[in-house]
Amino acid sequence: MREKVFVELIVPEIGESFSVFLPINKKIGNIIELLNKALIDITNQEYSISNFKSLYNRYNGIRYSVDTAIKNTDIRDGSVLVLL
Repeated sequence: MREKVFVELIVPEIGESFSVFLPINKKIGNIIELLNKALIDITNQEYSISNFKSLYNRYNGIRYSVDTAIKNTDIRDGSVLVLL
């Protein structure tokens, strides 16, 4: 089994999307934290961190629980996720 999945991440707050690898053994909450930090760097501090961000599946609207590891979700290579 691979250790990462390759997904498209849409961030409506900044009107951008990114192709990213996500580690499958990390919990969604940790992933959101890592994405927040990366987005601050990418946007030169224009992106604002919030403890209330969630990760959603773009096509079926599923909101992923922060306590669930990626490997225990339907997130696979090619998934499209939205960070809100």
